Amino acid sequence: MFKRVDWQSKDKQGETMRAAGYRIPGAAWGVWGILVVVAGLLGALLGSSGAASLTLGLSVTVVILLSLVFLFAIKVADQWEKAVVLRFGRFVGLRGPGIFWLMPIVETAPVWIDHRVMVTPFRAEKTLTKDTVPVDVDAVLFWLVWDAEKAALEVEDYRVAIAWAAQTALREVIGQKDLAEILVGRALMDRELQRIIDERTTPWGVTVQSVEIRDVVIPQDLEDAMSRQAQAERERQARVILGESEKQIAQSFADASQAYRQNPTALHLRAMNMLFEGLKEKGALVIVPSSAVDTMNLGGLMGMTSLAREALNPPVSSTETSEEG
Repeated sequence: MFKRVDWQSKDKQGETMRAAGYRIPGAAWGVWGILVVVAGLLGALLGSSGAASLTLGLSVTVVILLSLVFLFAIKVADQWEKAVVLRFGRFVGLRGPGIFWLMPIVETAPVWIDHRVMVTPFRAEKTLTKDTVPVDVDAVLFWLVWDAEKAALEVEDYRVAIAWAAQTALREVIGQKDLAEILVGRALMDRELQRIIDERTTPWGVTVQSVEIRDVVIPQDLEDAMSRQAQAERERQARVILGESEKQIAQSFADASQAYRQNPTALHLRAMNMLFEGLKEKGALVIVPSSAVDTMNLGGLMGMTSLAREALNPPVSSTETSEEG
């Protein structure tokens, strides 16, 4: 079976362990081990020399206490970290990156701040838009801590606070926009979210670099209706384009008719060209009204066309056929 991991709980556990003083670097363990070995050697040396038991016990105890001091006093912060140091509960400064020293019992480092860019996913479920459409929106927040002192002292848990601030800002922005604006204007929505969240987190020493909306989920029924609407819109545009084409063709015919009306010779030449184009096709059947034959002398034209075809392809007589046989 797969076990669901709660990363937020793991982060809290890590912060609790650090606050309790469990963050002990390898250098501190090394010094502690060396001192423990020295205490053992010192005890063996004093015991073999016949020293008093009180002196032996005090010496070993001092060395062991010194090793414990080094164990809890030496701290190492990574390159991307800052440690918030408190002395008797009061803020005295930041330490790191690198090795630094804490006075045991007097000073503590309860919070370690990471200065790298953090990624926080957040979402708004079943949030109503301005036109009362429930949507689910997933987004990602990129942020970093620019002031470790404010992040440690001004807010209890800056990670949780940032996540809640981002989620409430997302719900607020969704409620101010229509569904069409959310689906089309994601870039504008990203910038608006970044501005709102950054205004809320700046007093905590946190700056927002960017916000990116990953997905917008709408109800399935509404998605089907929008698909049908888009299809109907495309069909309407196709019909409008076809009507505009017919209108342009009709206007062209009207302009041509005016030209032919003023020039009968052009109309006659156009008719002859149409007939010629039709007769060029082999086996073509051309039906010409009788009125056109009379008015445009098509009879004589067709006769001349037949004579031209016979001249090009003379018929073969029976005598020539027999001679060839």
